[in-house]
Amino acid sequence: MAGELGHIALILALMVALVQGILPLVGAARRIQPWIALAPSAAFGQALLVAFAFGCLMYGHITSDFSIVNVAENSNTLKPMLYKVTGLWGNHEGSLLLWILILSLFGAAVALFGNNLPATLKARVLSIQALIGVGFLAFILFTSNPFLRVLPPPLEGRGLNPLLQDPGLAFHPPFLYLGYVGFSVAFAFAVAALIEGRVDPAWARWVRPWTLAAWCFLTIGIALGSWWAYYELGWGGWWFWDPVENASFMPWLAGTALLHSAIVVEKRDTLKSWTVLLAILTFSLSLLGTFLVRSGVLNSVHAFATDPTRGVFILIFLGIVVGGSLALYAFRAPALQAVGVFAPLSREGALVLNNLLFAVAAAAVLLGTLYPLAVDAISGAKVSVGPQYFNTVFVPLMVPLLAAVVVGPMLAWKRGDLGAALQRLLPAMAAVIVILLVGLWLLDGKTMLALLGLALGIWLAVGAACEWALRVKLFAASPAESFRRARGLPRAAWGMTVAHFGVGLLVLGITVSSTWQVEVQRVIKPGDTVAVGPVSYRFTGVSPVKGPNYTALQGRFEVIRNGEVTEVMTPAQRRYQQPPMETTEAAIHPSPAADLYAVLGEGDAERGWAVRLYWKPMVSWIWLGALIMACGGFLSLSDRRHRVGAPARRTAAVPAAAE
Repeated sequence: MAGELGHIALILALMVALVQGILPLVGAARRIQPWIALAPSAAFGQALLVAFAFGCLMYGHITSDFSIVNVAENSNTLKPMLYKVTGLWGNHEGSLLLWILILSLFGAAVALFGNNLPATLKARVLSIQALIGVGFLAFILFTSNPFLRVLPPPLEGRGLNPLLQDPGLAFHPPFLYLGYVGFSVAFAFAVAALIEGRVDPAWARWVRPWTLAAWCFLTIGIALGSWWAYYELGWGGWWFWDPVENASFMPWLAGTALLHSAIVVEKRDTLKSWTVLLAILTFSLSLLGTFLVRSGVLNSVHAFATDPTRGVFILIFLGIVVGGSLALYAFRAPALQAVGVFAPLSREGALVLNNLLFAVAAAAVLLGTLYPLAVDAISGAKVSVGPQYFNTVFVPLMVPLLAAVVVGPMLAWKRGDLGAALQRLLPAMAAVIVILLVGLWLLDGKTMLALLGLALGIWLAVGAACEWALRVKLFAASPAESFRRARGLPRAAWGMTVAHFGVGLLVLGITVSSTWQVEVQRVIKPGDTVAVGPVSYRFTGVSPVKGPNYTALQGRFEVIRNGEVTEVMTPAQRRYQQPPMETTEAAIHPSPAADLYAVLGEGDAERGWAVRLYWKPMVSWIWLGALIMACGGFLSLSDRRHRVGAPARRTAAVPAAAE
């Protein structure tokens, strides 16, 4: 019965979305107040219906209702409860329902928190959100119904892909979708503004919180996905330029550019046309990621293998959304005249450079991701674009961008003084010089690129601290005065400092772990000891282990430092019965200084066991930096000035070197 109720709820949600997508839009155009006022109520109603449908499918998974095809194909009675719940979004239909749920919740959030928006703009934004929902609700109902029945029901389900039976996958997809779908609000604001023909600082102030929230969620989602791949897949790496990884990275790059571009619109009333275009492109890249994952054109551990019918549906929907919004942009953009004028060397100029480099980086990743698919579709030839292309193209773009990140906040609006800005950054420059001198003394010519990465990481981290110190007049005023200024500093300013500091830690983690990682692959027998970097691994043997829904062979390694055993690591090979599959479970001992990483391969007691052993210095700084970046974003989001509908507090301004 729950399946039928969930299906009916989705049908009703589609009807409500059609009403919400049409009547308020027409009402805003013709000034029909009852139709305008309908939008918030419809948004709440749609969210409740989709949430009810989601709850029905969740109930089916929890109770192992194998009469529902989605449950029978993705669950079984032996699966732990955590994975029964999270298994709902470990498949195409369930994850699509999660996408629609988040989309409807964002619409309800705009209806709830957008009380100070102009009524017509709010109605148009909610209508655009609803029309996006119409497309996805039609998609799930006509091609991917999660409530299909199978009669008679099987006695046991097929079970979830063992690779997805991991706590990291419990959180990775929801955060990723919160980011993907969150950019739909910025898209809706952009299209609504184009319809009204008005983009101004007030519009930028309304759209920034939604963009910032989506960016924070997407940052966490990508970091969790990287962390999951690192410890679950047993490859020993944290990023592989997989096409599905790129599908989430591209909207992150465009969204980062959008976030900074909106600042210029809010502060200086310029870059309006470009900011609207970025809002459209960011969500378009999110939809492109949906197409890549669900169309069946990619073979990836992250992708959903689906039939071509679904891919064609998404492709048509993608064409309508992207083509329609770009056509509207082409028609309306000439009217979006910039008001503010600025010199190339200014805060605005630094943000323009930021935007250009992020946009080019996103385009480069897009080209490398789509080129093999295009060649395959046109000629049938199989072409691979690997990490070498992405690293060669992406890294040179990031170097000037990261260098400018520190200088930009030190420049004044409209016209800046580069000499004065660099003078304020003397501590950061001194730290970079020290790193370069020490590096040149200790390192050989093969690590010059690593030396550049270290210098950039230090430049970012110390530069962020310098910018904060300048704001609070650290060492230039009494401690009491500096403390007072720090307390009065807007949370948005704190957030920017924290986020930029996190970028510095991220760069340091990437540089050190990629350059000085030690890897050893060999066949060993019990009693053998292998030196890996500054530690040694002593292999003591393999023993059978039984889990809740798997059996495993578990190896045992003793980690020896200075002649003493300091840790014991137990990598394993698991064998799942339902579905039948073998997985490799790496053993990881994390620490701020370095991760110890052990993988057990094939073998037996006579021939020995194939193993991969790593020493990974500072690799955990990668995820720490990403987490700090997201925390900086949420800290900025907590600023009253950045909340939709929240008026700015009237407090005495705290003078600072940069806004």
